[in-house]
Amino acid sequence: MQDRARQRATNRPVSRISMSLPEELLSELDRMVAQRGFESRSRAISDMLHQFLIEHKRQRGDELMVGTVTLFYDNSAAGLQKQLTDLQYRHIDEVISSLHVHLMHNQTMEVILVQGPVQTLQRIADELISRRGVISGKMHLVAALIPQLHPFREIS
Repeated sequence: MQDRARQRATNRPVSRISMSLPEELLSELDRMVAQRGFESRSRAISDMLHQFLIEHKRQRGDELMVGTVTLFYDNSAAGLQKQLTDLQYRHIDEVISSLHVHLMHNQTMEVILVQGPVQTLQRIADELISRRGVISGKMHLVAALIPQLHPFREIS
Protein backbone atom coordinates (compact mmCIF):
# COMPACT_ATOMS: atom_id res chain seq x y z
CA MET A 1 0.00 0.00 0.00
CA GLN A 2 2.92 2.37 0.67
CA ASP A 3 4.03 2.02 -2.98
CA ARG A 4 0.64 3.32 -4.14
CA ALA A 5 0.77 6.20 -1.67
CA ARG A 6 4.28 7.08 -2.85
CA GLN A 7 3.17 6.86 -6.48
CA ARG A 8 0.30 9.29 -5.80
CA ALA A 9 2.60 11.63 -3.85
CA THR A 10 5.30 11.76 -6.54
CA ASN A 11 2.96 11.19 -9.48
CA ARG A 12 5.40 8.63 -10.88
CA PRO A 13 4.75 4.98 -11.61
CA VAL A 14 6.32 2.54 -9.17
CA SER A 15 7.35 -0.98 -10.14
CA ARG A 16 7.88 -3.92 -7.81
CA ILE A 17 10.99 -6.10 -8.02
CA SER A 18 12.15 -9.08 -6.02
CA MET A 19 15.65 -9.55 -4.59
CA SER A 20 17.57 -12.40 -3.05
CA LEU A 21 20.12 -11.40 -0.40
CA PRO A 22 22.36 -13.35 1.95
CA GLU A 23 20.97 -13.27 5.52
CA GLU A 24 23.93 -11.28 6.83
CA LEU A 25 23.45 -8.56 4.20
CA LEU A 26 19.71 -8.42 4.92
CA SER A 27 20.44 -8.03 8.66
CA GLU A 28 22.85 -5.17 7.92
CA LEU A 29 20.25 -3.55 5.67
CA ASP A 30 17.61 -3.78 8.41
CA ARG A 31 19.98 -2.20 10.95
CA MET A 32 20.77 0.64 8.55
CA VAL A 33 17.05 1.18 7.77
CA ALA A 34 16.32 1.46 11.50
CA GLN A 35 19.32 3.68 12.29
CA ARG A 36 18.70 6.10 9.43
CA GLY A 37 14.92 6.14 9.88
CA PHE A 38 13.87 4.96 6.43
CA GLU A 39 10.17 4.11 6.21
CA SER A 40 10.95 0.75 4.60
CA ARG A 41 13.64 -1.44 3.06
CA SER A 42 12.30 -0.44 -0.34
CA ARG A 43 12.85 3.25 0.40
CA ALA A 44 16.41 2.58 1.60
CA ILE A 45 17.27 0.46 -1.43
CA SER A 46 15.72 3.06 -3.73
CA ASP A 47 17.87 5.77 -2.12
CA MET A 48 21.05 3.67 -2.44
CA LEU A 49 20.27 2.80 -6.05
CA HIS A 50 19.61 6.47 -6.85
CA GLN A 51 23.00 7.45 -5.37
CA PHE A 52 24.74 4.65 -7.26
CA LEU A 53 23.17 5.73 -10.57
CA ILE A 54 24.14 9.36 -9.99
CA GLU A 55 27.73 8.27 -9.38
CA HIS A 56 27.61 6.15 -12.54
CA LYS A 57 26.40 9.16 -14.58
CA ARG A 58 29.09 11.34 -12.97
CA GLN A 59 31.81 8.86 -13.91
CA ARG A 60 30.60 8.64 -17.51
CA GLY A 61 30.83 12.42 -17.74
CA ASP A 62 28.39 13.03 -20.57
CA GLU A 63 25.36 14.14 -18.55
CA LEU A 64 24.17 17.62 -17.61
CA MET A 65 23.84 17.78 -13.84
CA VAL A 66 23.43 20.29 -11.02
CA GLY A 67 25.22 20.31 -7.69
CA THR A 68 27.51 22.05 -5.27
CA VAL A 69 31.22 22.46 -4.76
CA THR A 70 31.91 22.97 -1.06
CA LEU A 71 35.24 24.50 -0.08
CA PHE A 72 36.82 24.94 3.34
CA TYR A 73 39.76 27.33 3.19
CA ASP A 74 42.22 29.51 5.08
CA ASN A 75 41.48 33.25 4.72
CA SER A 76 45.10 34.17 5.35
CA ALA A 77 46.35 32.41 2.18
CA ALA A 78 47.59 35.30 0.03
CA GLY A 79 45.38 35.99 -2.98
CA LEU A 80 43.21 32.89 -2.51
CA GLN A 81 39.84 34.64 -2.37
CA LYS A 82 40.61 36.56 -5.57
CA GLN A 83 41.74 33.35 -7.30
CA LEU A 84 38.52 31.57 -6.30
CA THR A 85 36.39 34.52 -7.46
CA ASP A 86 38.28 34.78 -10.76
CA LEU A 87 37.86 31.03 -11.41
CA GLN A 88 34.13 31.28 -10.76
CA TYR A 89 33.84 34.26 -13.11
CA ARG A 90 35.80 32.42 -15.83
CA HIS A 91 33.20 29.65 -15.60
CA ILE A 92 30.17 31.96 -15.45
CA ASP A 93 28.11 29.62 -17.68
CA GLU A 94 28.42 26.84 -15.09
CA VAL A 95 28.64 28.74 -11.79
CA ILE A 96 25.13 29.74 -10.75
CA SER A 97 25.71 31.20 -7.31
CA SER A 98 27.97 31.06 -4.28
CA LEU A 99 27.66 31.62 -0.56
CA HIS A 100 30.48 31.91 1.92
CA VAL A 101 30.47 31.91 5.69
CA HIS A 102 33.34 33.17 7.82
CA LEU A 103 34.31 30.66 10.50
CA MET A 104 36.55 30.88 13.51
CA HIS A 105 40.35 30.83 13.26
CA ASN A 106 40.51 32.77 9.98
CA GLN A 107 38.69 30.08 7.99
CA THR A 108 35.83 30.21 5.48
CA MET A 109 33.34 27.70 4.12
CA GLU A 110 32.09 28.43 0.61
CA VAL A 111 29.30 26.61 -1.20
CA ILE A 112 29.16 27.10 -4.97
CA LEU A 113 26.08 26.06 -6.96
CA VAL A 114 27.04 24.67 -10.38
CA GLN A 115 25.26 23.24 -13.40
CA GLY A 116 26.59 21.85 -16.67
CA PRO A 117 28.30 18.88 -18.28
CA VAL A 118 29.79 16.61 -15.62
CA GLN A 119 33.31 16.66 -17.09
CA THR A 120 33.32 20.48 -17.08
CA LEU A 121 32.01 20.61 -13.50
CA GLN A 122 34.68 18.16 -12.38
CA ARG A 123 37.42 20.30 -13.98
CA ILE A 124 36.04 23.41 -12.25
CA ALA A 125 35.87 21.60 -8.89
CA ASP A 126 39.42 20.30 -9.33
CA GLU A 127 40.69 23.81 -10.13
CA LEU A 128 38.99 25.26 -7.05
CA ILE A 129 39.92 22.47 -4.63
CA SER A 130 43.57 22.30 -5.70
CA ARG A 131 44.34 25.95 -4.90
CA ARG A 132 46.93 26.63 -2.22
CA GLY A 133 45.08 27.51 0.99
CA VAL A 134 42.05 25.30 0.32
CA ILE A 135 41.98 22.88 3.23
CA SER A 136 39.35 20.58 1.77
CA GLY A 137 36.71 20.50 -0.90
CA LYS A 138 34.10 18.23 -2.40
CA MET A 139 31.67 18.23 -5.29
CA HIS A 140 28.20 16.74 -4.89
CA LEU A 141 26.01 16.30 -7.99
CA VAL A 142 22.40 15.32 -8.52
CA ALA A 143 20.66 14.17 -11.69
CA ALA A 144 18.47 17.25 -12.08
CA LEU A 145 18.59 20.65 -13.73
CA ILE A 146 17.69 24.16 -12.65
CA PRO A 147 14.94 25.44 -14.97
CA GLN A 148 15.78 28.43 -17.14
CA LEU A 149 14.15 31.51 -15.63
CA HIS A 150 14.58 33.92 -18.52
CA PRO A 151 15.74 33.39 -22.08
CA PHE A 152 19.18 34.88 -22.68
CA ARG A 153 19.13 38.02 -24.83
CA GLU A 154 22.00 40.17 -26.00
CA ILE A 155 21.73 43.73 -24.73
CA SER A 156 22.18 46.25 -27.52
